[in-house]
Amino acid sequence: MILTTTNNIEGFKISDYKGIVTGVSIHDGKLSMGFSLSKYYKSIQDSIDKTKEKAFQLLTENAKKLGANAVVGIKVEIELMASNYAMVSVTGTAVSVA
Repeated sequence: MILTTTNNIEGFKISDYKGIVTGVSIHDGKLSMGFSLSKYYKSIQDSIDKTKEKAFQLLTENAKKLGANAVVGIKVEIELMASNYAMVSVTGTAVSVA
C-alpha cells in the first residue's frame, strides 16, 4: 500500500478513485503529570506516535476494503483532548494505481 500526502505518485498513474478513507485512533491510556516535564513530554510524544501508527493501520485497512492499492492526499490531524488523551485522525483518497 502506497501512502502519500501528495495528490499523485511519481512513476504511477491513478487509474481509479475509490473514495475517501479515514483512520481515527484515540490513545486508551491516561497520561499523568509528574514532577519531570521532560518525562511528561516524552510520554505525550510516545502516546501520539502509537496512536498515529494505529490510525494509519486503520486507514490502510479501510482503503484495502475498497480495493485500493494506494492512498493520496493524506492529511493528519493530532489533538490532545481533555485529560491528556491523544487523538489522531488520518484522511485521504483511496485510489488504484498502475
